[in-house]
Amino acid sequence: QVQLVESGGGLVQAGGSLRLSCAASGFTLDSYAIAWFRQAPGKEREGVSCMSSADGRTYYADSMKGRFTISRDNAKNTVYLQMNSLKPEDTAIYYCAAGRFSQYVLRLCLNYGYNYWGQGTQVTVSS
Repeated sequence: QVQLVESGGGLVQAGGSLRLSCAASGFTLDSYAIAWFRQAPGKEREGVSCMSSADGRTYYADSMKGRFTISRDNAKNTVYLQMNSLKPEDTAIYYCAAGRFSQYVLRLCLNYGYNYWGQGTQVTVSS
């Protein structure tokens, strides 16, 4: 059974840090592009970051640059999102996603339709 399971969310004060994990099962992540998205209450889903499968290049939405870091551990079949300097506006449900694409343009990576999605993990940042 193909599955992505996020963990690591929680309540943190503004300025704090969290590391989200996304464990894959039923398939091998190293041949997939990976991404993180988030959705705040009453708002549309928003792209956070992505990483290519071929060379590990990364892309970040503007508001996350310098604060968030995406990474993967192929040995553990797991993706991570390190989030630092968190702000109340980062409060959302965070989802990981994985996909394979015949053409992959990094700067467009948050616009692609990913094949697999996790169930999400709640991140709440208090002021």
